[in-house]
Amino acid sequence: MSVMEGQTASVRGGSDNAAGTRPTIVIVGAGFGGMAAARALRGVEADVTLVDRTNHHLFQPLLYQVATAALSPADIATASRVLLRGQDNATVLMAQVEAVDADRRRVRLSDGRELPYDYLVLATGAGYSFFGHDDWARHARVLKSIDDALDIRAMLLSAFEQAEQCDDAAVARRLLTFVVVGAGPTGVELAGTIAELTRTTLVRDFRHIDPRSARIILCEGGPRVLAAFPEKLSTYAGEALTSLGVEVKLGMPVDSIDAKGITVGGERIDAETVLWCAGTQARPAARWLGAEAARNGAVRVNGDCSVPGRPEIFVIGDTASFDHGQERALPGLAPVAKQQGGYVGRLLKARIGRRPDLPPFRYRDLGTMAVIGRSRAVAHLGRLQLTGFVAWLAWSLVHLMLLVDFRSRLMVYANWSWAWFTYGRGARLLTGASARAAIVPNGQDDSGDESPA
Repeated sequence: MSVMEGQTASVRGGSDNAAGTRPTIVIVGAGFGGMAAARALRGVEADVTLVDRTNHHLFQPLLYQVATAALSPADIATASRVLLRGQDNATVLMAQVEAVDADRRRVRLSDGRELPYDYLVLATGAGYSFFGHDDWARHARVLKSIDDALDIRAMLLSAFEQAEQCDDAAVARRLLTFVVVGAGPTGVELAGTIAELTRTTLVRDFRHIDPRSARIILCEGGPRVLAAFPEKLSTYAGEALTSLGVEVKLGMPVDSIDAKGITVGGERIDAETVLWCAGTQARPAARWLGAEAARNGAVRVNGDCSVPGRPEIFVIGDTASFDHGQERALPGLAPVAKQQGGYVGRLLKARIGRRPDLPPFRYRDLGTMAVIGRSRAVAHLGRLQLTGFVAWLAWSLVHLMLLVDFRSRLMVYANWSWAWFTYGRGARLLTGASARAAIVPNGQDDSGDESPA
């Protein structure tokens, strides 16, 4: 649907409601930014509606561990209603947003309903970009949601189950070849964890194949892994991946991806599983608003995270391109979204209470981290650069503390402790369609009547 263009007169971006009525705040997205904004509005004399197409808040930094059978979805996701249960002014709505009518101040849902607002916060996040090759998406898996993680987990585990009963050596090699595209934090973490899965967890579980023979290939178009980190940490990460058995291919952009594999830098790799962790693209907030966007589709925002010409609309997290006081736009990291969400919540609290506006948003860079495998990680904390076990310990503690509730912290800690002592993984079940796929010989159709095993 098209979005009407125009300007809305307002005072300091405030409500145009009649005097004495409570303003309405609509927050789209229950990720780090949206949830932080909603919780910062606790106790405000306003009606807050949090809209998301799922019913949960997801801790995305640990999503790769669900994809590699280390954690279950419930360990890193909490129902949004639970997180806002004690907040009397907040309502949670599970719905799909389709458009925004900025002139009428309405959020349009996919079922035709409209939500009026006085203030709007867009925290819709980002998806992966295939750089104009959208046909590649049919053959490569991405990792942005719980469903994505479960699909990847099913592919990984099914590949070994099928290879165990495969009589064709070439097909078995393709089944046990896993290609990860993109050597940012997610790609590095995925590749390293898959390598550990094959070298330790699964090594004694099969009789006809050796899981250690699996190929894990990490492809990066740039000159080094973890390009956003200092070169010293990138070098350590590359060496750690290699020691785990990961084949790191640098300076090799993707030429094509199809149902049988991938071509990178002119080299053909037959692979059943291709995981895409390369470029990202903001979800369509800029199109909804008719606003100026950066190259990745993120909305260019003012210093207070509002949209130019629309002081009542705020865009935060991966959906925003924020470069005020920065050498370049802030990265798409969870701390950025969380800090922006808290800032916008406090800003709205001040405006609704008719107090002076806050100064422009400033990001407090608390550092970046990436884990490579058991006891191996890199951490860039200001001037401090950590590698190895110390970095891994810091990464573990930080991520435990960032989880939103005590139950999640307890479950993740228990799973990590068990994995540390046993090298095991507690979420390796194949059920439903994934289980049926695993028992069908590769390349055959599974249609027809089911029979008991």
